[in-house]
Amino acid sequence: MDQAPDSAQQAHELPGCYRHPDRATGVRCTRCDRPICPECMVSASVGFQCPDCVRTGSGTGHPPDASRPRTLAGGSIAADPHLITKILIGINILVFIAVQAQPSLLNDLVLRGAWPPAPFSPIEGVAAGEWYRLITSTFTHEAIWHIAFNMLSLWWLGGPLEAALGRARYLCLYLVSGLAGSTLAYLLTAPGTATLGASGAVFGLFGATAVLMRRMNYDMRPIIALLAINLIFTFSPGFNISWQAHIGGLVAGIVVGYGMVHAPRERRALVQYGTVVLMLAVVVGLTLLRTAQLS
Repeated sequence: MDQAPDSAQQAHELPGCYRHPDRATGVRCTRCDRPICPECMVSASVGFQCPDCVRTGSGTGHPPDASRPRTLAGGSIAADPHLITKILIGINILVFIAVQAQPSLLNDLVLRGAWPPAPFSPIEGVAAGEWYRLITSTFTHEAIWHIAFNMLSLWWLGGPLEAALGRARYLCLYLVSGLAGSTLAYLLTAPGTATLGASGAVFGLFGATAVLMRRMNYDMRPIIALLAINLIFTFSPGFNISWQAHIGGLVAGIVVGYGMVHAPRERRALVQYGTVVLMLAVVVGLTLLRTAQLS
């Protein structure tokens, strides 16, 4: 307990990344010894290197293209590290505008298990074969406060994650988290319950961010506090929030995030995408189980 103030003081004294001075880091390039943040870290045979050293070869005799810059998780470093996050926000906004212009569209996109409920035969819903609702519902919002909160959270959490994981891995994380949230909501809610919103995917980003911060030995208190506040609202009565979608997305985000940042270098892609396939298999299995129950 007596060492906590010293650790905090050391964290404040860490140098800033040479490309992003506002980001304190304790990691340095193994070639030029400049401080580098997670976005600038390129995996090397020993430690991490900065993008400049990898691109130039730093006198190793290798041509500049011999080693492509990689993110912490092994993804390609992109010119715009937040492109996928911007596209996801754009899709959510476009769907929201479409729903405001044509309110009847909402019923075609939200998650419903089966409607109308028993004893009538399901005429629409996931149980009737409309599996697309598991994903379309994660891009659908009805109230302005709902989409505003989710998009702010997506921008705040998604940008750094996309930069750390790379575009493909980040997109897999987002979509699988959203699907997992929808699946748990489908499994545990009444068949006629309408569920919508990007909250499940956003909670997946919360989980992956916590895993990444733990991996980088960052101070986790801010993300834990923010997650705790969101969970309090999730389970508070009167807010009409789908806790099932939030918990499903959070668990999927932790699992996929762990696979992304802790995969061994030798089998990195296999472990990372294998984790994604495993979570998708769980989604399909639970969806089939619930569909059999409703049928």
